[in-house]
Amino acid sequence: MRAQTHGTPRPAYIAGRKASRSTVLPALIGCLVLTIASVVCKAQTNDLAPRLSAIEEGLGHLDAKLARQVNELLWFQLLGDVAVVDKIRFTGPPPRTADNPSPQPGSNEVVVSALTFLPRKPPARRKLPLVVLAHGEIHGNVASDEEAHVVRELVQQGYAVIAPDYRGSSGYGGDFWHQIDYGGREIEDVHAARQWMLDCHRQIDPRRVGIIGWSHGGLIALLTVFAHPEDYQVCYAGVPVSDLEDRIRLKGKDYEKLFAAPYHLGRTAGQAPEEYRRRSPAWNAEKLRTPLLIHANTNDEDVKVEEVERLIRALQAAGKDFQYRIYTNAPGGHLFNRLDTAIAYDSRREVWRFLAQYLHPVPGAASAWDR
Repeated sequence: MRAQTHGTPRPAYIAGRKASRSTVLPALIGCLVLTIASVVCKAQTNDLAPRLSAIEEGLGHLDAKLARQVNELLWFQLLGDVAVVDKIRFTGPPPRTADNPSPQPGSNEVVVSALTFLPRKPPARRKLPLVVLAHGEIHGNVASDEEAHVVRELVQQGYAVIAPDYRGSSGYGGDFWHQIDYGGREIEDVHAARQWMLDCHRQIDPRRVGIIGWSHGGLIALLTVFAHPEDYQVCYAGVPVSDLEDRIRLKGKDYEKLFAAPYHLGRTAGQAPEEYRRRSPAWNAEKLRTPLLIHANTNDEDVKVEEVERLIRALQAAGKDFQYRIYTNAPGGHLFNRLDTAIAYDSRREVWRFLAQYLHPVPGAASAWDR
């Protein structure tokens, strides 16, 4: 998701070779053809339905891998003028359910990818603040169409940024996809991204680190600062998923099945309510120790405002000092802050002002967004 602290951005790689638009697509199509041929041959002597299901799943993961490779090329293209962009890999904790309960030290960690962004023109004789960006969506990844302008605005203010594709993210194959640990070890993957940046880029100030996230990324940002309050100076959670029990009740049985799958939590909220509450920010509000800003939107059809209000009431009941703003019918619903509308700019300006109070980027940089 190879440390690089200067020089020109490096393109994505496939099988150890530089990837371009002319090599990514043929390589993946060839892989697709071989996969289909192999599965179809096996289907001649075995039950067809499971094989067709395997084909469908395999095609889905190949499509996601292709989309991710193209998306990474776009990141280099879209941000290369203002940022040194790199794709790096590091390790997070072992899988939550491991076949080998006693692995050799360091042998069983999950390999996590991340995109990193450093300002091309950093301030002289001054360390950089860091923002950890947790992407949204279950089984999503760091998407340029939703996040490129957000990262650009951060880099232009003088922030370093790391955006990890934590376990369960799409585009890395079925094994990585099935390692999802919603609200669990994906939190530690994101926290490990912070540590990687501090270890590999000594120009970053470890006392000026913030974390931001949107939707599922908002849940991750909250649970990360709950678990590691001393390591983050500020947190922003946009339309954060806040209460899994209430959310599942609203979204119904199909949504419940996603979490109850054997490779996921393995049980329903009714069977394991405490496990679901452990992974819900609203049930852990007393753990907040970090300056926090929350945004929500009344016409959000994904993370409904009532769910975020449940978190707000829990934080208030716990006596926490935090800030929040609920927008009324902002255009775009769930994505209102990620658009290029006047309200989206207003929302992001408020976020940048809030972060600047605690992370102190280049003097005057945040105020430039007040225009």
